[in-house]
Amino acid sequence: MRENVAARRGVRWGRPWWIAGVFVGLVAGSTAGKSPDVAFPLQAKRVLFLGDSITHSGGYIAWIETQCRLQGVDPLPEFVNVGLSSETCTGLSEPDHPFPRPDVHERLQRALDQVHPDVVVACYGMNDGIYYPFSQTRFTAYQKGIGQLIEKVHGAGAKLVLLTPPPFDAVPLRQQKGKLKPAGEEKYAWFAIYEHYDREVIARYARWILEQEGRVAMVVDLHSPLTAHLAHQRKRDPSYTLAPDGVHPTPLGQRMIGETVLRAWGVAETKEPGAELASLMQRRMEILHDAWLTTVGHKRPGVKKGLPLRVARKQAAALLEQALPLVAKRR
Repeated sequence: MRENVAARRGVRWGRPWWIAGVFVGLVAGSTAGKSPDVAFPLQAKRVLFLGDSITHSGGYIAWIETQCRLQGVDPLPEFVNVGLSSETCTGLSEPDHPFPRPDVHERLQRALDQVHPDVVVACYGMNDGIYYPFSQTRFTAYQKGIGQLIEKVHGAGAKLVLLTPPPFDAVPLRQQKGKLKPAGEEKYAWFAIYEHYDREVIARYARWILEQEGRVAMVVDLHSPLTAHLAHQRKRDPSYTLAPDGVHPTPLGQRMIGETVLRAWGVAETKEPGAELASLMQRRMEILHDAWLTTVGHKRPGVKKGLPLRVARKQAAALLEQALPLVAKRR
């Protein structure tokens, strides 16, 4: 997955016209393996988020923290986002990718050692099929990569929450020449994607993640509720999408991911943050994300270097100082 992450930041979450629709009803049943204490991630001291560019952009993480503050969650965990654009858990890359895709396992132990999380949240899959038709070899590599992730997180003494990949959406690409390719082509890539990538690859990976509930503390299904939401909205607007390039969620899509996770964690109520608070929290998340990503280190070229962590924390604290009075007004 290669993209300009900066262009997808500065998130402004859309108005919640969808809340009364199909999405909310489905989210309530979108978590597998619920335990009596579904809120354990919010009882942690530090929650580490891992993933590809969907996590790198960080909208859903900023939404989670904003809602937790609006709901008065106390004490509030520290949310640390080290999502990395283009990353996989398999180390696989399509032939025409401009550089080898980064593999989370190259940096995972460093992240665990430096962040010291109680809970790790991981979302992989979108890049791991490398935009090709289904292959058992690639699927096996995905299963192995997730298995290694489970072992390393547990070895660090942390609980693991696995998120299924959200859906790949072919609809917005159908009118763009060359963006989708049929079966039987010699090569595929992030810019020339197999037309049934979601149905035959991503949905299968998502189903398998749900089957891992006995191996981890929690699994959360993002794929099913977002897919159902798309189907519902397309009854009125066939061109409706949450990912204009097929992969990267809009601000509304990021919000829906965040709310799906929050419901799994026992936070069902939503409060509108308003544009100013949302902007402050998003910017705060970005500063800390870039700093942590640089501190942990990675092998992906073209990623902006973050501030030293102590400087980033100081700037983040100043933004939080501006945000807290807005939080108080909206509680």
